[in-house]
Amino acid sequence: MTALASGTKTGRMALAGKRVLVTGAARGLGLELATVLAARGARLSLVGLEPDLLQAAADALGPGHVWFAADVTDQTALDDAVKGTVAALGGIDAVVPNAGIANVGTLAGGPVNAHVRTIDVNVNGTIRTVSACLPHLIESRGYALLIASVGSFSMFPGLGTYCASKAAVEHLANALRLELAHTGVRVGSAHPAFLNTDLVRDSDATSRAFSAARRRLRGPLNSTYSPRQCAQALADGIAKRKRRVYVPRSLAVMQALRPLVLSPLGDAVLKRQLRTPEYIPALEDEVTALGRAFGAKSVENKEKRAL
Repeated sequence: MTALASGTKTGRMALAGKRVLVTGAARGLGLELATVLAARGARLSLVGLEPDLLQAAADALGPGHVWFAADVTDQTALDDAVKGTVAALGGIDAVVPNAGIANVGTLAGGPVNAHVRTIDVNVNGTIRTVSACLPHLIESRGYALLIASVGSFSMFPGLGTYCASKAAVEHLANALRLELAHTGVRVGSAHPAFLNTDLVRDSDATSRAFSAARRRLRGPLNSTYSPRQCAQALADGIAKRKRRVYVPRSLAVMQALRPLVLSPLGDAVLKRQLRTPEYIPALEDEVTALGRAFGAKSVENKEKRAL
């Protein structure tokens, strides 16, 4: 199979017939991305934790698409999903390890297992997914788009573990890009701002302090963006095998200014915007009173995972 963008002039042509595995595809950004890719002619393998939603999504996309239930932290289940994908689609041209979670709360406020679980899903889940797909990507000279975040080059108190996980994903993409260059496999990282998904809505609903603090931010971090808008940008990135994808594009400026964002001056500005002396204790009290660190719609709660 030729590389995704070989011999094509448009994103739609580049994606036609390509076989793309997306994790976290039952809803949210993963589902939106699958819908956009299918509309551009790609054949999808939807992987996630919610079988009923995955089946409904695959059925809605039409013939030629498949789904597999798997936890991205379970290597055996993930390997089986990849094997099933290859058996059904004949190979893999692109992978998007999109599955991700975010616990709201500080490390001091706990519970610690929620922080560890966020790292396990976001970082180890990405590593496991890409590793399982790599032999097939090498065969197709394909593409991997790792889902980082604006959090990979900024910070938000109360989402510290989530930001740390996305920074790790970004640097994993940076390393993989060099490690795989000689194979013809291309690697990109995607950096969305806050999206109107269950993850962000749940975070806002979990804590009034968090929601109010987020509204005090400036620039692109002050807005919530459409998952469809993000999915379109990611699909373009896959078609063009981009090195980085920003949603919105203005985040590229923030990343270029990373040294300033992460400087003592950046700390001072963020403390002032978030009013941290009031925000942090209020956030910790709310999370403690709520008795959970993940949003109400998170599969982490539905599966009754121990915190």
